[in-house]
Amino acid sequence: MKNSSKEMKLIRMKIDKIDDKLLPLMVKRSKLVEKALSLKKKQTEIVDKKRINDISKKIAKKSKELGGNSKLLKSIWLSIIQNFIDYENQEFNKK
Repeated sequence: MKNSSKEMKLIRMKIDKIDDKLLPLMVKRSKLVEKALSLKKKQTEIVDKKRINDISKKIAKKSKELGGNSKLLKSIWLSIIQNFIDYENQEFNKK
């Protein structure tokens, strides 16, 4: 059963406002990923395990500092990275 209380509507409205700010940032990120991909000569350059590990540690640390759920946020970030890796692999094969 759907919760349509006033409080739930307010929370969803706040989430939508955050999403409206996140989407343009993700578009900018995706364009930078495309530029980075254009500089890669070999498909093996797509995955940089050291960089991924560094990002993972940074996200976990910053999440804790901000009072967030570091395990959840790190997982979300790694999912974003994996989606871009998958995209890069697909696009690299089209070169």
